[in-house]
Amino acid sequence: MTRGFAATSTREIAERVGIRQASLYYHFAGKDEILAELLQRSVRPTVDKVAKIEALVPPQTRATALYLLALIDIRTLTEAPHNVGILYGQSDVTSSEVYAEFHHARQELVDAYGRFGLQSASPSVAADTDARELGEMLMHSIEVVTDIRNAGAAVTPQRADRIAAAALRMCDVPNEAVATAVSTAANLLEEFHYEDVSNGEV
Repeated sequence: MTRGFAATSTREIAERVGIRQASLYYHFAGKDEILAELLQRSVRPTVDKVAKIEALVPPQTRATALYLLALIDIRTLTEAPHNVGILYGQSDVTSSEVYAEFHHARQELVDAYGRFGLQSASPSVAADTDARELGEMLMHSIEVVTDIRNAGAAVTPQRADRIAAAALRMCDVPNEAVATAVSTAANLLEEFHYEDVSNGEV
């Protein structure tokens, strides 16, 4: 993340981890597999919770689902040991063979954002955009947390709440509905409290 994917050798990775280079190949076939794992950890834990969010939140209150998704996504990006989200913007990463596999998982998350966003949006927003475009806009608004981390700042609970609430405001959700979503989602978040951020398992 500091030197770039292409400029980092497996020897350097092994040294940083504290193992011999030969031992690294016991776990991964090469750098591409390591990159694939890092990228997946930035989205897969959130994607794996989408179905649970949909099951917990009634269709008529999708603003709550969007807010909850945003909070969980923020938690995935901020509680990971390393700020892997900054890898998305590195050209040697986006041109790698494993990026396509990550892009598929990321698209699942974009689709969830778009679906929840359209279900929450005002008629004017819904008429002006489609699910794919709205999903990308919402996800980009959440990914700002990687820039915050990269700048050395903490993503406090208050900051996370503001970022998640901003996603609802992008959909033109009324203030009273935002307040309801915030309150309801705070209670529902306990359902995910014991789930491990790194792999989505309880």
